[in-house]
Amino acid sequence: MKVVIAMDSFKGSMRSMEAGRAAREGILRVCSADVVVKPLADGGEGTTQALVEGLGGRYVHVAVTGPQGQPVTARYGILADGKTAVLEMAEAAGLTLVREGERDAGRATTRGVGEMILDAIGRGCRDFIVGIGGSATSDGGVGMLQALGYEFLDAQGKEVGPGILGLGDIETICVEQAARQLKECRFRVACDVGNPLYGESGAVFVYGPQKGIREAERAAFDEKMRHYAERTGRFLGRRLDWEPGAGAAGGLGFAFLSYFPEARLETGAALVLEAVGLKQELADADVVLTGEGRLDRQTAMGKAPIGVARLAKCYGARVIAFAGGVAEGAEACHEQGIDAYFPIVRGAVSLAEAMEPERAKRNMAAAVEEVFRVMAGGGR
Repeated sequence: MKVVIAMDSFKGSMRSMEAGRAAREGILRVCSADVVVKPLADGGEGTTQALVEGLGGRYVHVAVTGPQGQPVTARYGILADGKTAVLEMAEAAGLTLVREGERDAGRATTRGVGEMILDAIGRGCRDFIVGIGGSATSDGGVGMLQALGYEFLDAQGKEVGPGILGLGDIETICVEQAARQLKECRFRVACDVGNPLYGESGAVFVYGPQKGIREAERAAFDEKMRHYAERTGRFLGRRLDWEPGAGAAGGLGFAFLSYFPEARLETGAALVLEAVGLKQELADADVVLTGEGRLDRQTAMGKAPIGVARLAKCYGARVIAFAGGVAEGAEACHEQGIDAYFPIVRGAVSLAEAMEPERAKRNMAAAVEEVFRVMAGGGR
């Protein structure tokens, strides 16, 4: 019997590979199955860690410009091939890097994201997997582009200021100083939202409030974003401002689509599933295990375990999910390819106790062991 395990992280408790290895331990207590453990993430927080630990790689720490212009240390990963970098934009420009009362939404910049990319290019990377969730910025990705050598100039020929406030001043765009290696780079961007760049469903109106943009500022800021789109369109000869995902991460999605010909936006879970080569392992799998910290109705709406389940069903495998907790609505997961699911918590304990990493690993191994006691000796 071949079993493939792809567990999402149990946030605050187990990382993706830790959960997978604990599940493998439970299986091997019962039977001598061929067990393959793959990392899983949704393209957001934890993606770098899952891919570096699951596929082999190393971490790089680099000093970059934070969202409010402050110095921060960002971490990204370089995979074992030495050419693929895995970045989360939130490491350089995330909401968690700014105290709520100190957010300056008008000047928040993605410059640090560009500095991370530039550092990875200098280390030989040409393929990039980029998660763009959790941003503190609404600068349309101009800060990132400036760090990479693109010039956005005002009517006096001076570089525009940081943040969305500078977007309305753009008159000329120059690429002569852009890093020449960018022509060799390919970007796969994890993006799970379909918002356009501007308008009532765009970056400012939908996501601006959580970044500190006040209601009275929205219309003016949205107009600056529109102006940036118009200038970009004039420069490039094409308009991508209404492309789905252009408004992601305060317009960072638009910057990738517009300025990098070899960039594409993909759903986070699908991107990760392809990156880890899960499809190849599923081709002859009998059973697939997946899961996350909490299984509920939202899981069924397309979170990472559902991506695993749908893919597994293409090959006729059984799919079993394990979760720290199972909430109302989880039964909808059955319609999305999960044949059965089980909570791993044993007995009445507090949430803090249930999330203790070592306890969680023991619980995972024990829960999987009991399921495989029933399945031992059977195939599909």
